[in-house]
Amino acid sequence: MKRREFITLLGGAAAWPLTVRAQQPAMPVVGFLSSRAPGESADLAAAFRQGLAEAGYVEGQNVSLEFRWGEGRYERLAGYAVELVRRAVTVIVTAGGDPAAQAAKAATATIPIVFVSGSDPVKVGLVASLNRPGGNITGVHLLILGLGAKRLGLLHELMPTVNLVGLLVNPNFADALTQLRDVEDAAQSLGLKLVVQKAGTEIEIDTAFADLVRQKTGAILVISDPFFASQRLQIAALAARYAMPAMFELREYAIAGGLMSYGPDLANGYRQGGVYAGKILKGAKPAELPVEQPTKLELVINLKTAKALGLDVPDKLLALADDVIE
Repeated sequence: MKRREFITLLGGAAAWPLTVRAQQPAMPVVGFLSSRAPGESADLAAAFRQGLAEAGYVEGQNVSLEFRWGEGRYERLAGYAVELVRRAVTVIVTAGGDPAAQAAKAATATIPIVFVSGSDPVKVGLVASLNRPGGNITGVHLLILGLGAKRLGLLHELMPTVNLVGLLVNPNFADALTQLRDVEDAAQSLGLKLVVQKAGTEIEIDTAFADLVRQKTGAILVISDPFFASQRLQIAALAARYAMPAMFELREYAIAGGLMSYGPDLANGYRQGGVYAGKILKGAKPAELPVEQPTKLELVINLKTAKALGLDVPDKLLALADDVIE
């Protein structure tokens, strides 16, 4: 073999692995857009990763994740959604309520979107129907926002002699008004009077609790809101400071020291969002993936908090509880 031919052969062999690597498909990127904060959402992000793993995708091995956190500032979400679209992610997963899903929808009509949200996706215009979503969007409907009346009823069952109930509402949350109306209707049927306090910042939450104490409310119902969920430690601490029995939508509040919660398993919803993202990465179309809904809602009672408040939880209510924290 001539020397020139040998050198050419060696050069081709050296370039061959690079050519193969260049031809390998790029690792898909999943964008994750949440209105919540990263620190208080670590367990939920882990549940999302678990769902992806169940579908065959592990971060750093065969999928990359891009996170954007609104940290309770809903006005940031539109810009973050545009960033993910420009990043050319393969799928966008939204969490922390309807605002994140709406921001993603406004940013793209082509990139698949998987929402994890408590809003009714049909009513807010995300999907055409639960069974056949249509378009580029599907997800998990957690049934959180339509349970305000049920939560008020459970609170009344625990404290039947309390007639004045405080209601904490974030005016910056798009679904707050609908929830407020539902709770007001329920209060009227139960013969209860509501004291509505609005809060959209940490300082306003402090002020709202102090005002409720001054108005001698006997208990408080916290309206479902991702910002409130991110501030659950603050809210639970205030309820304890003022000896205020409080009802919430998620078990995370009860774990933080709140009295009671009634709603879906949030972590499981995030896990299912990860499963759906994995299915789409494998080629499934959002339009053909039915919107998932929880099959069970859970009542959690913090018995330690009840005792600290001097409350006797009726046996009937304890029997209904799915989890009792002692």
